[in-house]
Amino acid sequence: MPFKKSNKSSKQRAPVTEQSQDITVSQVLGITIAAINATKDLVPIDLAKGILGTIANILTIAQSVIQNESDILAIVEQFQTIRKVLERTTKDATKDDLQGSLGDALSALKISVDHMYSEAASKKEQRRWRRLLFVTTDRDQIAGWGKDLDRILLLFNFEVGAGVATDVKMIKRLALESKGNATSINAPKYRPTEPPSRPAMPYGRDDLVAKLTNHVVNGEHIALIGPGGMGKSSLAKAILNDPLVTEKFADRRFFVTCDGLDPSTITFETFMTRFAAALGIESAGADPVRQISTLLRSASALVVLDNAETFEEASASSALREIPQAIAEIADIHGVILILTSRSRRSAPNVPWITKDIPPLDSSSAQEAFFRIYRLASPGDAEGGITNLLQDLEFHPLSINLLANAAQQNGWSPPMLLERWKDRHSAVLDHGEGKLQSLSYTMQLSLSSPSIQKLGEEARHVLAVIAFLPQGLNESLSKHILSSTLQIDTISDVLWRQSLVYRQGGFVKMLAPIRHYVRDSLPAPDSTRLREIRTFYYRTIQWCSEERDGHADIIISDHLNIEHVVTFDLAHLPKETYPTCWQFLECLRWHHPRPTTLTPTISNIVESSSTWMLKAHCLSHLAGLYNTLSQLAEAAQACQAAEALYLTAGNPENMGNCLINRADLLRCQGRFIQSQNLLEDLQHSDSWKSLSEATKARAWLWLDIARMYTFAASADELFVKSSEDRVWGLDSKIWHWRVKIYYGGDAVQVKTHLEDLLLQCTSAGDVYDRRIALEGLADVAFCEGRLSDAMDNLQTLVEMSKGQNSEGVLCYTVRKAIVASNQGDHAFARQLIHKASEPSQFFALRNARTFLHLSHCSARIELAAGEYDVAESYFTAAIEGCDIQDNLRSKAYSFRGLGEVAFARSNFALAAERFAETRSLCTEMGVPPRHLYSCVPLYTLPDKFKGWALFLEGQSPFANIM
Repeated sequence: MPFKKSNKSSKQRAPVTEQSQDITVSQVLGITIAAINATKDLVPIDLAKGILGTIANILTIAQSVIQNESDILAIVEQFQTIRKVLERTTKDATKDDLQGSLGDALSALKISVDHMYSEAASKKEQRRWRRLLFVTTDRDQIAGWGKDLDRILLLFNFEVGAGVATDVKMIKRLALESKGNATSINAPKYRPTEPPSRPAMPYGRDDLVAKLTNHVVNGEHIALIGPGGMGKSSLAKAILNDPLVTEKFADRRFFVTCDGLDPSTITFETFMTRFAAALGIESAGADPVRQISTLLRSASALVVLDNAETFEEASASSALREIPQAIAEIADIHGVILILTSRSRRSAPNVPWITKDIPPLDSSSAQEAFFRIYRLASPGDAEGGITNLLQDLEFHPLSINLLANAAQQNGWSPPMLLERWKDRHSAVLDHGEGKLQSLSYTMQLSLSSPSIQKLGEEARHVLAVIAFLPQGLNESLSKHILSSTLQIDTISDVLWRQSLVYRQGGFVKMLAPIRHYVRDSLPAPDSTRLREIRTFYYRTIQWCSEERDGHADIIISDHLNIEHVVTFDLAHLPKETYPTCWQFLECLRWHHPRPTTLTPTISNIVESSSTWMLKAHCLSHLAGLYNTLSQLAEAAQACQAAEALYLTAGNPENMGNCLINRADLLRCQGRFIQSQNLLEDLQHSDSWKSLSEATKARAWLWLDIARMYTFAASADELFVKSSEDRVWGLDSKIWHWRVKIYYGGDAVQVKTHLEDLLLQCTSAGDVYDRRIALEGLADVAFCEGRLSDAMDNLQTLVEMSKGQNSEGVLCYTVRKAIVASNQGDHAFARQLIHKASEPSQFFALRNARTFLHLSHCSARIELAAGEYDVAESYFTAAIEGCDIQDNLRSKAYSFRGLGEVAFARSNFALAAERFAETRSLCTEMGVPPRHLYSCVPLYTLPDKFKGWALFLEGQSPFANIM
């Protein structure tokens, strides 16, 4: 092109007059505009025509205002290059070609040219061109246009494969040439990059990879969030190499890792340089976002931004503002999909992320991952201990990997590994440098993030508290629990965003490996926060103990935390903690019965004159909890230990009450003779005379209940000695009349007296006595065949128990089912059993009585309905439960039921074996076999089941078998 320019060998431009320079520029512009318009008429693609028309308009605007400016000459030269490239690349193109790289390249070119035209038109409209073109800032803008055109030309050639060598050479020459004040141009170089290979994925991740891959191929951006070591990067690499992804994105799969960048010093430029390099752009130039965007616009692309917390936590304000904005712009490019992995939840805004919290492995997958590395034992040989250890790590993938490698490299056998873990905990998980070799390293990365550092020491204090409390921190109570930590909500939010904690069920929790690290490596909660925790929880226990339902919701929600604080304090502040310990056990029994870890702590209390009574109180309340749980053997053991301590401490009253409780536990197991003997021994002991009258009356009452089952005395003799007591008298009178119906007394007379006693209970407001009176009336109605009245009494008991005694609701509903079965309505009976079973999932975990009650009564109902196979299954399950609980009475009922099943099937030999087992159990209990059901008439089988009676009488078909 014939335009004047400086001699390349000269260091300065040749002097040119203002007039001659204006003429030269005008001529060049005129020639260029004419050439562009001529080419526009020749090219067949409308998009290319539009680009050339816009370029002509830009030059026309320049022509109308240019006076004396040589800087525009470089732009003119580049526009000429664009004209030639478009002429060559579109010469034989069709509309179909626009669907590929040519269309993408033309679209990118059009965007840049339109932007330049918009700026040029704006300046003309403001009539400021003549003045501004002599200003340095305007000169810089023209130079910037030149850079954009250089980059676009290079990428255009790369994308469409035009191979216009002369044009590329021209760009390179312009990039190296220096003209006075003109800025040199850095043309980008592109080299394709290889994505990382697929990692050896932990077991159990296939479904997750498939689900995430489905999101990607459907064009959705995904953010993989979680603490260090969850396998986020591995998941991203697995997706990157999935066949569906490689088919869709081919070689346009990029992995941008932020490893090694420091959040405290990262800048927008360093991040974008790292981004560009991952895409194969060797020189990002002055506008890396546009270069990256231009490259990504050329075809569909998948970009992984790994360890994104590095820039999401950038402390430099400009980086924190500009990087997310750039990512949002890239995410908006058609065909570009982003996968982000991060410990932080501050994902780039304005991007429609599908956020996925990466879960730990499941138990089976965790074991497979462990034994894939650890080869010194087979899964079968080490299953139990290793399974528990992996569970202790909450199946955290990195921790499992580190643990397995440590054990394998050190040659530890499974017992040695368990011992090392017991002694060293998280230190076992550090055997190298870097986040893939050390749990502490990956934890330190999280703790050093600017967001955490900004919180100061308060963040570490809160972390220590969350690690100390096994349930984590109850968010709704956090301001009360940690009253001096004014920013507790803010701190919790930041810790959550950094994936150091997670939220579940209203609590801020920690994964086990993080908890172990915090406990092992950070200071324990300081005295101020321990005192605050103790004050809040102990005050809650006190209020609940004084008013049974007061603050029960906190006892239920925070029971593990309270238990842990009490256990901790028993080791450090024992004397102050003993009362709180037994009060908590009582609250636990009332509101959330479950086994407790306080048992060994209480057992290990050193016994001395100052602790005898305190330890005995704790054991006594522990026995009460075990009784509620139907762990009767453990309850009896705790009672017996408490008895000895009370006796040693010189407190026979409490000793007597513990012994009576233990006797009642034996009665509940059906061990009536042992219960009777224990109470009789108490009456003959030296302590008897020291007992209060109320305690003596209670002992007589429980003794007569045991004697009632054994038929050791007449009905008139039972429940007489305790009937005049102020505390236990009404109970005794009710039982006195109940035993008469069990022993075959006059039903009308019994009913009259029980109804009178029921009125006394109602007027006195005695709920317990009213309940046992109604039970007696239900038994009387059942014995007389007044089944509807029995059903009404039981329904009254159900209503009384609602909201007060959930176990009572279940038991009385089951008894209603038995009555319905006797009425012949087996379908309704099953409905009632099912209804009773609905809340029993809670009971099944804590109370074997409910399981035995449901199993035996369900069996009885199916037996009455003629469903012998089902009945047999229920009876068998009940016997297994009885063996665990050492319950003789329910076991006897169930063996008798199995005998009737065998009898109904005419298998008389088997029936005889079952009945013989029943009779043997009766002997062990001290119950006359003919009176097996006398004291529990509702459990009596219908009269059609005669096998048991025939067996006892030795009649056919058992005459010869016996």
